[in-house]
Formats: sequence, structure tokens, C-alpha cells
Amino acid sequence: MEYFLLLAGFTCMIVGILGSFLPVLPGPPISWVGLLLLYLTKTVPNDYWVLGITLLIALIVIILDYVIPAKGTKRFGGSSYGVWGTNIGLVVGLIAPIPFGVIIGPFLGALLGELIYDKDHKRAVKAATGSFVGFLASTFMKFVVCVMYFGLFLMKVWEFRSSWF
Repeated sequence: MEYFLLLAGFTCMIVGILGSFLPVLPGPPISWVGLLLLYLTKTVPNDYWVLGITLLIALIVIILDYVIPAKGTKRFGGSSYGVWGTNIGLVVGLIAPIPFGVIIGPFLGALLGELIYDKDHKRAVKAATGSFVGFLASTFMKFVVCVMYFGLFLMKVWEFRSSWF
């Protein structure tokens, strides 16, 4: 059972890192499950502080993943129509069966929202670009968190290596 939990935790770590780039997989929560599986082994003593703090970070990152693209739209001069368009486009992009819907949806939503608000195409493209930059920033943030969780996982495995290997 120990080796199964260790292997399942390692698999969750790898899937979590991939999930930081793939929009269909929530990267940080999957990586956190990998940490949880490691701490469920009898070899690694439970540390509820580490699990609690890493869970809190994973939840904050999930929320920020949906907020940052809208903030990017606002930062690049978008109006509230562009922000609403970004949010609606994100939801539609998640549901729509098109490739890269999570990237295309917020961009098109911000673009359409800004065009509804004001017919200035330059401003609309600038706001939509802000949405895309926000998406890239949130993806980078998820990747960093997942790599940190993976580092913590490897550190704990290395610390108790004599019990497993």
C-alpha cells in the first residue's frame, strides 16, 4: 500500500504540472492530492500545517485563475463590458468543444464586449490582448505552484528514502 500511495502521489504531481498548462485539468489541486497521498503513507508523518497551507494556496490559485484574465483586461484599458465579456468568454470557452477554447473564449469575449461598449477597434484589441496576457500570467502562476509542490514532494521522499528504497 505504501508504494501504491507513493506512485499515485508521484503520478498526481506529474499530472498536476501538465494541468497547469492544459485548461481541462486543474493543476494545483491535483498536485495537492499528490502531496496528500504522500502524507497518507505510514512512512511520512502527518503534518497538518503543510497540508493546510498548501491546500489554501491551491484554492487561492484556483480563484485567481479566473480573476487574473479579467484584471488583465481592465489593466489594458478595458471597460466593464470587456471584463464581463472576458468572464462570459471564459465560461463559454470551458464549455465549447473547440480546441483552445479557454484561450480563445476570454479573448473573443473581451473583444466583443469592448466593441459593444465602443466601436474603437484599437481599444478593443488592446483590452482583448490584456485578457490573453492575464491568461498567460495565471498559467505561469499555476506552473510555479505545481513545481513547488513537486519539489516539496521530492524533498519528503528524499528525507524518508531509507524507508522505501
